[in-house]
Amino acid sequence: MDTPRNRERFIAGAVCPRCSEMDRIVVSVDGETRRCIACGFSEGRPEDNPLPLPTRVSRPAARRVETTAEVVKLLDPASSGKTEG
Repeated sequence: MDTPRNRERFIAGAVCPRCSEMDRIVVSVDGETRRCIACGFSEGRPEDNPLPLPTRVSRPAARRVETTAEVVKLLDPASSGKTEG
């Protein structure tokens, strides 16, 4: 019988990064390790504060461009070109 310290649970839909098998990843109850039951891949919990991946939004150049506000005039297409009387 499993003791609470070594129990594991399957993660639905998880794909192994090594063998690409789906639904073969188990995670320890404490969440510190994950492993693949198909190929034996094992990995510890990632560090708490990983560096963010650079994206086109997080680059400094993307934040430099600022659009100025412009006045917009809304026209009613039903009333354009019609005169009363």
